Amino acid sequence: MLVIRSIAASDLDPLLDMARDVGGGMTTLKPDRKMLGDRVACAVASFQGTIPPEERDYMFVLEDTENGHIAGVCAIKAAVGLNEPFYNYRIGTLVHSSRELNVFTRMETLYLSNDLTGATELCSLFLKPDYRKGYNGKWLSKSRFLFIAQFQQLFTEKIIAEMRGYLLEDGTSPFYEGLGRHFFKMDFNHVDGLTAVGKKSFIAELMPRQPLYVDYLPESAREVIGQVHRSTLPARKLLEQEGMHYEGYVDIFDAGPVLQGRVKELRSVRDSVLRVAVEGRPEGETECLLVSNTLLDDFRMVLAQATLDGAEVALSAQELAQLHVKAGDPVRTLSLNVRKNNG
Repeated sequence: MLVIRSIAASDLDPLLDMARDVGGGMTTLKPDRKMLGDRVACAVASFQGTIPPEERDYMFVLEDTENGHIAGVCAIKAAVGLNEPFYNYRIGTLVHSSRELNVFTRMETLYLSNDLTGATELCSLFLKPDYRKGYNGKWLSKSRFLFIAQFQQLFTEKIIAEMRGYLLEDGTSPFYEGLGRHFFKMDFNHVDGLTAVGKKSFIAELMPRQPLYVDYLPESAREVIGQVHRSTLPARKLLEQEGMHYEGYVDIFDAGPVLQGRVKELRSVRDSVLRVAVEGRPEGETECLLVSNTLLDDFRMVLAQATLDGAEVALSAQELAQLHVKAGDPVRTLSLNVRKNNG
């Protein structure tokens, strides 16, 4: 059986192994023991509530309980940019006109921005290839929204997700080659690695502060602005289904889009319901539901075939055990799939 749970200190080694398979472009999951060890320690403290809410980094793992393997990971950073700079490019427009020549032009520009500082960030989503089947990817991605719905008070009003930008088969970033390399004079993976371990001061030191005209970039760089990595397309669609959208902010290295949303407008916040868990078989029409307990210090979630409506939700003895709850305890439920009548 698969269960999503809060990360534990003992998960560091399997997490490190998983990070080696991620590839370029995901700075929050680099195979660096010190960096990941610090993140896991921060996550454990976050679930225990021993550090301030704005410093918390909630990491979750998808565990296969039959063999104890860690199949996937995802995370929520409570607030970005408070302890280290958080940069994006904001796509803007400059207008040039001349009445005398009867010329009017609109040109897209890239502004180096800290506009998203302080926002809650969804990050570090990765699922091992062997488990990329059925509903596993969808469930892992959406699990973070149910956690946010249960603990809204721990997060900011704005929520963001940086999508991995478009890369060529060899891992080259067309956007970085067309722009960033001119300023950083180093390979994309090296720059990517520096930001992963928190070394970001060079961005402000080397990147120009004035607007950059998009038309000055080579076509290969222009055409990937706001585009996602091929393997990230499904993740983007899932986030958009949950109420997030692209508002013209992109990553400064690979130009991947930053999706934004407001917590109160998320589907999980609108549609998830607190119910009472009972042991038994569901009666009537069932569907796939995300079902979580309501415990911050021992958060757990399963994907169950159960009824969507009613004050109670019938779960098997195994599902109750995996959730670390007993009959009569509260659980939060949310349909895995977006209902057409709910938008």
